Amino acid sequence: MFFVVVEFPVLLRLSKTTMSDLTFLPAVEMAQQIREKKLSPVELAEAHLTKIERLNPKLNAFVEVNAERVLREARAAEAAVMTEKNFGPLHGVPISIKSSLEVEGFRWESGTRLRAGIVAARDAPLVSRLRGAGAIVLGVTNAPEFLMAWETDNLLYGRTNSPWDLERTPGGSSGGEAAAIASGMSAGGVGSDGGGSIRVPAHFSGICGLKPTPGRVPSTGHFPPSGGPFALIGVVGPMARNVADLRLLFEVMQGPDVGDSCAAPVPVRWPTVAETRNLRVGYFEDDGRTPVTREIRMAVQQAADSLRRAGFQVEPFRPQGLEQARELWKKFFVKVAGMLIAPMFRGREQDQSPILRQFLGWSAAEPELSGDTLLQAWIDHDSARANFLGQTEQYPILLCPAAAIPAFRHGERSWQIDGRTVDYLDAWSYTEWFNLLGNPAAVVPVSYSPEGLPIGVQIVGRPWKEEQVLAVAAALESQCRAWRKPPIS
Repeated sequence: MFFVVVEFPVLLRLSKTTMSDLTFLPAVEMAQQIREKKLSPVELAEAHLTKIERLNPKLNAFVEVNAERVLREARAAEAAVMTEKNFGPLHGVPISIKSSLEVEGFRWESGTRLRAGIVAARDAPLVSRLRGAGAIVLGVTNAPEFLMAWETDNLLYGRTNSPWDLERTPGGSSGGEAAAIASGMSAGGVGSDGGGSIRVPAHFSGICGLKPTPGRVPSTGHFPPSGGPFALIGVVGPMARNVADLRLLFEVMQGPDVGDSCAAPVPVRWPTVAETRNLRVGYFEDDGRTPVTREIRMAVQQAADSLRRAGFQVEPFRPQGLEQARELWKKFFVKVAGMLIAPMFRGREQDQSPILRQFLGWSAAEPELSGDTLLQAWIDHDSARANFLGQTEQYPILLCPAAAIPAFRHGERSWQIDGRTVDYLDAWSYTEWFNLLGNPAAVVPVSYSPEGLPIGVQIVGRPWKEEQVLAVAAALESQCRAWRKPPIS
């Protein structure tokens, strides 16, 4: 990898130690220091590229990085600062994008050999918005085949490893994004989520992630596309190391787009401190069906106690109907995905990754969907959603686990918790519900397991109320202060 050193006249050159620490600055601080001419966009880009060069061979988070393009854009960003041109809130900040989204000139393969070599001819709308705000795209990140796993591995690029333990996964399907951001190879970025694919990797990797309401952030330019039943559950959203960065990315990315059938013109409105404190919070440590580990139960309790100390009214509350939501999610995501994906591999079965083959086996084992049963599932979806919205009027914010376990070892598919077996699909039911129900939800790191693995807690809000979710997430983050650098850094 070739690096160009460009002098920034108003700056002192930074020491190697400081250069390494640069990549762990919050994105909002990076942008502020660039605006104030205290930090060079070129130095910042070089620091990230150097870290990618050092860590990506171990983590395998990025599948493509264009150093020459990054440095060219960084020099342009630096020139704009020197001439005091107008620039956006992410000016000069290096970010990453999941490889399931269009990024002009980069691979757009979604982890499958069926799309090997496909390069995006344009930017997805949200990528255009990020570039318009001044962000510099470092590259695109790894994902499981067709995004159908909570572990990131495929036949194109292999597995992605956790920066906390190389023998464990950073999650999926946005595992490459999570590993890149957690390790300081990227200041923040974009993932997608149809059943926890932003929130589980955030929980596993010790970072923050937001699953928006469908349509709040445009999914235009994502593959697989969000259409039919997937439009009800699949979204794209921001990932970052802290809530302030998550908020900034969300502000830039949000807004309707004609390519997203769920889009609505919802204006951004951040609640005041008083309005935030008046949000009643309900919490539950498990759903009564799938047990969670002791440390995850304790993390939810800690989050509830932290919000009480911050002045919130927090009470135990477990909504009814979660099991119905889980079963409906399986119809829309597991069964329908299998019906769409399996025929693509006829005559090319050898190109199917083991993880996807396993997923398609689970899909095939589900009851067949006819026109009548799919229509009934759609009606049941609306009924379940109305029931849930009615219950949560008194608790517009919910706290609950993001998963039943912390980050697991590569290849594991079941776990023993309190003498009971928890199977793979069941471990993520804590995120799957809210894809089916359409609620925005964020994950914030709260604590760590005895092995030193991060544990995040999920904060769920009412549809189109991402600002409330992020405001509560910021309050929780300020109380817990749980973020730390992973061992690999």
